[in-house]
This record gives sequence, structure tokens and C-alpha cells, in this order.
Amino acid sequence: MDLRKLKTLIDLVSESNVSELEITEAEGKVRIVKSSGAPLVMQQPVAMVAAPAAAPAAGAPAAPVAEAAPAAPAGHSVKSPMVGTFYRSASPGAKPFVELGSVVKEGETICIIEAMKILNEIEADKSGTVTKILSENGQAVEYGQPLFIIE
Repeated sequence: MDLRKLKTLIDLVSESNVSELEITEAEGKVRIVKSSGAPLVMQQPVAMVAAPAAAPAAGAPAAPVAEAAPAAPAGHSVKSPMVGTFYRSASPGAKPFVELGSVVKEGETICIIEAMKILNEIEADKSGTVTKILSENGQAVEYGQPLFIIE
């Protein structure tokens, strides 16, 4: 995708009520997400650039953003099925769905991810014991990001 087209898309998102835009073309995939005033641009492979720096940085090869721990945790990883905000409980004062050491059954609700003002209950896809909680309450999560480890 050429830089002028990318800059135009960034400007359109920043000046509109659209908070997220994703375009797939033969050259690759671009996702622009508006957060606190300035849009973020993510391309395949994952490259994140702030809007003012998007034009010069988009032409240069970008290194993938690594946020995962160097060694994968043992056990089954429950991953986020969508982009959104992670919540451990149904409401701010409520008890979390699961804690460390909780025994869960397949299909049991273990958290909520809010996406586009819709609360989506995320269910355990495996029975077992929760050994790690990898996301903080109220944290933004990406598609495929590990949320829990169940053994």
C-alpha cells in the first residue's frame, strides 16, 4: 500500500467517528485503530506506528512487536477470540469469575471481553485448574493473545 493512501486513511479515521478500520489488499493487511486522539496503524507482519510517524515508518521494514514471554508457559493457553477490553468479573465490585487455582469445566465462563460496547462472555475451552492469569483487569487485549493457562 502506498504512503499517500495510508496517510489518507489515517486522516479519515482521525477526523471521523470511526474508531477502527481494517483493509486487506494483495500487498497485505492494514488495521488503523484510533486510541486517545491519535490513530495507531498495524500492518502484517505486526507493525505499530503512531499517526505522525506513519508516513516515514510505513515504507521501512518494521520489526514485529514482541509482547510475549520468551518461554511459553506450560499448560493449555486460553486465547482471546477478539480485540477488546479484558474483565475478570461481571461488574466492577463483583467477584472474579476465576482465581488462581480455580477448577474450571469446559464451557464455564472465565472472563468477559468488551468489544464495541458489547460484553462477550469467554468460556473455558478445556477443563482443568487455572494456573496463570496473563491479563490485568481492564487491560486491552488483542486477537489470539493468551489470557489464562489451564492445566
